[in-house]
Amino acid sequence: MSTLELRAEPLTRQAFAPFGDVIEVAEDNQVIPINYGSTERHHDLAALDVEDGGGRAIVSIFRTRPVSLPFRVKVMERHPLGSQAFIMTTGNPYLVVVAPPGEFEPAALRAFQAAPGQGVNYHKGVWHHYCLGLYAVNDFLVIDRAGAGDNCEEIAIPGKLQIYIVR
Repeated sequence: MSTLELRAEPLTRQAFAPFGDVIEVAEDNQVIPINYGSTERHHDLAALDVEDGGGRAIVSIFRTRPVSLPFRVKVMERHPLGSQAFIMTTGNPYLVVVAPPGEFEPAALRAFQAAPGQGVNYHKGVWHHYCLGLYAVNDFLVIDRAGAGDNCEEIAIPGKLQIYIVR
């Protein structure tokens, strides 16, 4: 049996770019003043991709119980027909675990800790773990694809390999 430990690194646009988009208020965003100057629109923050096979965008809320560290990764998933965006609405940090699209490679896994105010948009086909909120029950606003076709593939981590997210 082998063990792989993942240390969660800070979530940044540059580090996360191979897997998707970081959704956040940032100085380099395109900002458009709206509502007679009382609001800044941080514009076009994620490349949503949900139209394959006649899909359409839907908005949901995922309410999830918190996890504790160390956390054992037992399953990963991907969505071959559309992107999937998660925006935390309860103001807690959370964990993001990803691997590149294609054949799943445990050695390519990366873990990130998202700060309050950050969201992620997983690009189509990127392997990722389900919601990993910390400290309390957490709500995520989720934008993903509805439509025909199987848009969720899961892979179980073989029992001979133990993967843990640690501090």
